[in-house]
Amino acid sequence: MANIRDIAKMAGVSVTTVSRVINNHPYVTEEKREAVQEAMNSVDYQVNRTAVNLSQGSSKLIGVVVPFAKHPYFGLLIEGITDQAAEHQYHVLLIQTKYNLDREQEALDMLKHKQIDGLIICSHQIELSVIESYSRYGKIVVCENAADNQNVASVFVDHYQSFNNALNYLHQKNYKRIGYCIGRNSGSNSYFRHKAYQDFLGQHPQQSFIFDNNYYFEDGQTIVEQISHLKSKPDALLVTSDVVAAGILTACNHAGTKVPDDLAIIGFDNQPIAKMMGITTFEIPHTTMGVKLFQQVSNQSSAVQHEQLPITLIERNTVGKR
Repeated sequence: MANIRDIAKMAGVSVTTVSRVINNHPYVTEEKREAVQEAMNSVDYQVNRTAVNLSQGSSKLIGVVVPFAKHPYFGLLIEGITDQAAEHQYHVLLIQTKYNLDREQEALDMLKHKQIDGLIICSHQIELSVIESYSRYGKIVVCENAADNQNVASVFVDHYQSFNNALNYLHQKNYKRIGYCIGRNSGSNSYFRHKAYQDFLGQHPQQSFIFDNNYYFEDGQTIVEQISHLKSKPDALLVTSDVVAAGILTACNHAGTKVPDDLAIIGFDNQPIAKMMGITTFEIPHTTMGVKLFQQVSNQSSAVQHEQLPITLIERNTVGKR
């Protein structure tokens, strides 16, 4: 297989000139550029783009950490990230962790060892302080409120405020026993949601209803079954995923529970399934968030930025006036 020295000899130019042609350097005459291209074509010489990028101090590869690749929430983030990556000639390495600490650590070590240019962490189990300690090796952006952090950038929505808005919206509709359903009960976003709920209960005392470890459509059936065994039942639920909210609505229909008369449901995300099933929800601009996450991680500036995105209430059929 021909190497760069062979190409230079065939084209009658220096190795430096061949390197400049490969790297699209502007200071090469058209005559020499054509000679190099002709020599490469004659032996089917293939440029090692990885080596070229590394020689320029960049792998053009971004790591994206998600706990579950098939979850719609993370799917929309990935869509925004990958669209931007393709537009800017970057590649994306998807790292699915299932909240395994060793897998998250592997992603950080990849940044440390220069296998990737930057790291987008969509959700994590590992402490933010550990993540911050790796920021000296490259750009890290998280999908949570890290505005107090000077070394890790962030793109986020205010989960405290969104939960507070939803709780007060239901309270104004005269719902009195409000609970919430969530994926995991740890992590920054979960902390702010729970704090909003606890603050609301302090202002409007009622029984607490919390259902955790819910990620998928079928989890809605489990939640409805759990509610059926309660002596005192919630009359409204905040559900942090539209997919789970759709599962709850479906299970309610099968069980004869009337929505919103017996149970009101508010989802989050405004995914297509919420539109199709008429679920009241808070729209979170996930694809836009993915775009912003990529822009932050690929930004050559050393400045750490934090960007908050707005959320919007979409009123449909799963909340009524009591």
